[in-house]
Amino acid sequence: MQTADTFNFLSKLNRKRVWNGLKVLSSYYRSRWTGKPVQWGYPFTVSFEPTTFCNLRCPECPSGLRSFTRPTGMLHKDFFGETIDELQDHLVYLYFYFQGEPYLNPDFLDMVKYASEKNIYTVTSTNAHYLNDENARRTIESGLDRIIVSIDGTTQETYSSYRVGGKLTKVIEGTKNLVRWKKELQSKTPHILFQFLVVRPNEHQVEDVKALGKEIGVDEVVFKTAQIYDYEKGNPLIPTIDKYSRYAKKEDGSYQIKNKLLNHCWKLWHSTVITWDGRVVPCCFDKDAKHQMGDLKSQSFKEIWNAPAYERFRQNIFKSRKEIDICANCSEGTKVWMQD
Repeated sequence: MQTADTFNFLSKLNRKRVWNGLKVLSSYYRSRWTGKPVQWGYPFTVSFEPTTFCNLRCPECPSGLRSFTRPTGMLHKDFFGETIDELQDHLVYLYFYFQGEPYLNPDFLDMVKYASEKNIYTVTSTNAHYLNDENARRTIESGLDRIIVSIDGTTQETYSSYRVGGKLTKVIEGTKNLVRWKKELQSKTPHILFQFLVVRPNEHQVEDVKALGKEIGVDEVVFKTAQIYDYEKGNPLIPTIDKYSRYAKKEDGSYQIKNKLLNHCWKLWHSTVITWDGRVVPCCFDKDAKHQMGDLKSQSFKEIWNAPAYERFRQNIFKSRKEIDICANCSEGTKVWMQD
């Protein structure tokens, strides 16, 4: 199954996209060697935010906590289409998520279809509560390449301890709808994943979710470590199983992030994040869009990508990542995704 997904991804490449990727890679290493940021290409990975709204109230998520200080709303498909038209020559991988539940945007699957028709590899992440029969079929028909279904427990009690307000039966039913329609329409896509965010309340169900994934017929089960905001003095969400934790316990009983926060970051060269209202931010850790690089409602993407604000941020990465707030609790450089 994973081999088919890999070949599908590779099929999205063409000369322009490969050449752009080589320019991005070479400029990144030149920047690391010299300590002075240069950027010779454009991002080939982009995260586009369909919405900030969510039906759940997960405790470590700004959408769930309703804690945004930035404006909230829905991505408009016309603005999305205009932006994709600008990015399509170099764009290979498009994430349809940042914050919020994508399926709450009524135009979400139309936007997926638009990007798919541009031969861009499309991915989304969902809590699966809106994958009814119709949406499941439309998902397959949209051409979506990969869908990540968040399932953080195999019993309702465990699941809802983190996915507050959620129903496990909805997640299972929605996933089954996807699997069934994928078979009925004889489609090779999307690659369907169960993602299990490992926290202390659910770590005892790691083996159970593997069995559940096999029973339902998903293509892959992956395990993700959780970002915890208040971790220094310990937190009841930090797993006791070390390989599933981003944090290490020190001799004095406090915790520190495992990532050594080296003063460079590949994300700043190959990827970017666009909020629902057109703000460009450096990466997915800037959940509240505090580090705005530009605004696509008044600037072109190429202007923003090469503007002084981006150059300064890249330069600051080389100076001291630990002094940048969104980098201080960053998992880049640590093992986050684990397949079992």
